[in-house]
Amino acid sequence: MDHCASQKQRIIQLMEQLAPQEGYNLSPLGDIRFLRSNRPLTRTPVLYEPGIVILCQGRKRGYLGDDVYIYDAQHYLVVSVPVPFTMETDASEEEPMLAVYMRLDFKLAGELMLEIDEAFGLTNAKPKGMYASPMDAKLWESTLRFLEAMSRPGEARVLGPSLVREIYYRIITGEQGGSMRAALSKQGHFGKVSRAIRKIHSCYSERLDVELLAQVASMSVPNFHLHFRTVTNSSPMQYLKSTRLHQARLLMLRNDMPAAAAAFDVGYESPSQFSREFKRLFGRTPHSEIKWMRATYELPEPLTPSLYVSSH
Repeated sequence: MDHCASQKQRIIQLMEQLAPQEGYNLSPLGDIRFLRSNRPLTRTPVLYEPGIVILCQGRKRGYLGDDVYIYDAQHYLVVSVPVPFTMETDASEEEPMLAVYMRLDFKLAGELMLEIDEAFGLTNAKPKGMYASPMDAKLWESTLRFLEAMSRPGEARVLGPSLVREIYYRIITGEQGGSMRAALSKQGHFGKVSRAIRKIHSCYSERLDVELLAQVASMSVPNFHLHFRTVTNSSPMQYLKSTRLHQARLLMLRNDMPAAAAAFDVGYESPSQFSREFKRLFGRTPHSEIKWMRATYELPEPLTPSLYVSSH
């Protein structure tokens, strides 16, 4: 067995240990989770938080407009802003999907970008809200060292943060690093649209319109529409609607909340309109969707917040 094959086999062994249960498995580091799926999942609407997903086994496909993002044992995924899209998973009991999920630490990424700029003077690429990139040998080596440390609780707490920093470094200086660095920058159109996206996620239950969001972004309404779609492949109002529906689904899952109450909590005034738009997005009524998710992910009733954040 060559070194590369042996390395990947060890990574899978470690992931089997770190992710024994289907779904999210917590780690000693708050921003790190280990994900396991023992079954394939057909196209499902999801809303990803900003983060890095490294698949060690299995395959996922994300569909955003006309773009298809494949992330597997040869590709990692970076999400720089919350992006609503559809996703499907290839997995089985014999060969489960095993993945590392790192919630994006903007402070760490920002500090690293400054240091990298000073050391290398790297240039920015066109920013994107989401992209998949090939795993290279150095990133695999960093991932293996990280998983080795995470398998030992003491080392996880002492060495884990520095190994996370190493993985960030590999990604920021890698093939798509320029895009990630541009995406995280507060300057330019991407940074302005990001301010509006943060407003949506912090105030989605309030009355929001395009004019207000354009003001938050310090852009004219036409320019805001144009650049918002470039970043998210969605119009501002479509994005707001999707965010509200995803948040309502989480409320029903986490708190066993009735559909009408969840609709009101996320900003809907009409329960019937909420039900129509929910079914249009998820393909099921609110009641059927929650029942399906609990059966598919083998979730307790009601779901505890630590078990489900978004369908990675």
